[in-house]
Amino acid sequence: MPTTRPRHQVTETDELAAALDKAERRWPGLSRGQLIARLALEGDREHEDDVNRRLAAIERFAGACTGAYEPGYLEAVRQGWPD
Repeated sequence: MPTTRPRHQVTETDELAAALDKAERRWPGLSRGQLIARLALEGDREHEDDVNRRLAAIERFAGACTGAYEPGYLEAVRQGWPD
């Protein structure tokens, strides 16, 4: 199929073949090339999901230690540091 988009050549190693066989059970009827594209897009979505989960955890725990140290604690610790 003619295209102006870049094309990529991938060698089907044993590991890739196993991943494609597994993907074929998940998305039957797709060609090996279509499965590679689907897996690449799926990995990108999983990365986004991981980032969103981490950001949600940061927001959920932000300020959890507020009040754990008395006012001036950090300055008192720094007084013992060498100049």
